[in-house]
Amino acid sequence: MKLQRVAEANLPTPFGDCRIVGFEELDTKRDHISLIFGDISKDQPVLARIHSECLTGDALFSLRCDCGFQLEEAIVQISKQNSGILLYHRQEGRNIGLINKIRAYALQDIGYDTVEANHKLGFEADQRDFTICTDMLKLLGVHQIRLLTNNPEKVKMLKETGIDIIERVPLIVGRNPNNTNYLNTKAQKLGHLFSK
Repeated sequence: MKLQRVAEANLPTPFGDCRIVGFEELDTKRDHISLIFGDISKDQPVLARIHSECLTGDALFSLRCDCGFQLEEAIVQISKQNSGILLYHRQEGRNIGLINKIRAYALQDIGYDTVEANHKLGFEADQRDFTICTDMLKLLGVHQIRLLTNNPEKVKMLKETGIDIIERVPLIVGRNPNNTNYLNTKAQKLGHLFSK
């Protein structure tokens, strides 16, 4: 186990009331959170979203990506089910960090795609570690999920670490003229699935 559950409180939101649970990585002390809507202890697969931190999309309304749109839509879908989990995975910019993400944006401004920009900066296309999310789910007592994602690598990695994914639920939102190249690169180079 790479992390521990360290804090919990009620969190009212425009989408309904939930519980916010804080986790801390044992080695790095990096923190992550989950939002829990309703009762997830029932003996059935839980609707879940693993959302990687994107300050620019989630909080600053950037149109360069689909992240903020996916975050909101995932919370809407989970709250409508009256049961589910959103894991907020604190690995900004596919785990290259906020400043390097801004550097990658600058490279994209002159013609690089997101994968090429990461490589130019000396990073892999995607450096995230989803095993942390497996630990979060297990600490919440969840082993079977219906996963809101377009990323088949996320499905594969979670399955390999012991999470039973009953269904991949597409989350296709937020396409606009500013993120067309970004989404096309995700499909062509990272294998993301953008059909229902």
